[in-house]
Amino acid sequence: MRRVAVIGVGITEFGELWDSSFRKLGIGAGMSAVSDAKISADQIEALFVGNMSAGRFIRQEHVAALIADYSGIARDHIPATRVEAAGASGGIALRQGFMAVASGLHDIVVVGGAEKMTDVSDIESSMIQSSAADQEWETELGATFPGLHALMATRHMHDYGTTREQLADVAVKNHRHGALNPKAQFRREINRDVVLRSPMVASPLRIFDCAPSSDGAATVVLCPLDMAKEFTDSPVEIVGSGQASDSLGLHHRKDICTMGATRAATERAFKMAGLSQKDVDVAEVHDNFTISEIIAIEDLGFFPKGEGGKATEEGLTSFDGDVVVNTSGGLKARGDPIGATGVAQAVEIVSQLRGTADKRQVKDAEVGLTQNIGGTGATAVVHLFRRV
Repeated sequence: MRRVAVIGVGITEFGELWDSSFRKLGIGAGMSAVSDAKISADQIEALFVGNMSAGRFIRQEHVAALIADYSGIARDHIPATRVEAAGASGGIALRQGFMAVASGLHDIVVVGGAEKMTDVSDIESSMIQSSAADQEWETELGATFPGLHALMATRHMHDYGTTREQLADVAVKNHRHGALNPKAQFRREINRDVVLRSPMVASPLRIFDCAPSSDGAATVVLCPLDMAKEFTDSPVEIVGSGQASDSLGLHHRKDICTMGATRAATERAFKMAGLSQKDVDVAEVHDNFTISEIIAIEDLGFFPKGEGGKATEEGLTSFDGDVVVNTSGGLKARGDPIGATGVAQAVEIVSQLRGTADKRQVKDAEVGLTQNIGGTGATAVVHLFRRV
């Protein structure tokens, strides 16, 4: 298996981008990444696009072909593939691109992710997002996506003593980080009181515990590590990749406070990389709800089960902490255009390892991690990156 490097990254602003179409967002991020990689269009051998639900959000299917067409690379008849795995669509697209290069099938691969969510009503958007859960046994019986995560939060609070204030601390931290990110949807700091007084969504989760609906796109360019120096002085190697699945519905799981797929994907990624949790300097994790980040940093092995809330409260996941989590602002503040999220995580980690993250730069960052989740944890993908 060949070693794989990221040689280019691109990302749009995230937010309610009513003046930008899906294709404009996807092409914009892609062109930025291609320019960053200093490659030409005729060098691209394959395209993978992460997207959850363009068919329902914008009534457009066949989106990989759409992006290839309007990027001008359809003329070369390269394979363009859409990848769907709910919230993990972008992360799985990255893994597909990684495997295509690692296997030797392709040399230069573009991996993008895009979603245009704000062209529908909030009610319709919520229904579309809830389709990532078990339709027959959860959604159709009234369990919303926030409601399912509220069950997880309530059980975590019951079993481990996690407090309502600790959930709020996740949002406070990520908004503080997002305020430093010029691409973030929300670039304003908040405090505990703002979170705790915000309107209830599904008890105990309030509006500021929930990631927003967003528009946006992100792209990375991959190639074999031994070719990377031809294109960039600062390649970042993908040293580990792990993917795993779990039951779609919460009711089938032994423990709704643990995402077994994250644990399995983490073990596989670290084994491939030959690294441990202590080696990780910076991580982007899937905080679509504040409880999701707390569970993630436990299941990733950064903190013991039940201590994620306490670790956040004590500042162990912020700058100068044990591992800096969601320097981009995470899904919570950077935004969550579902298909783009996993790729956007990779863009942030590559920026950190290159040392180009400006005001949110983690000092001497050498190893980074991304964790991307589909549904309530039925799909998980974890990648490890190392500065070359």
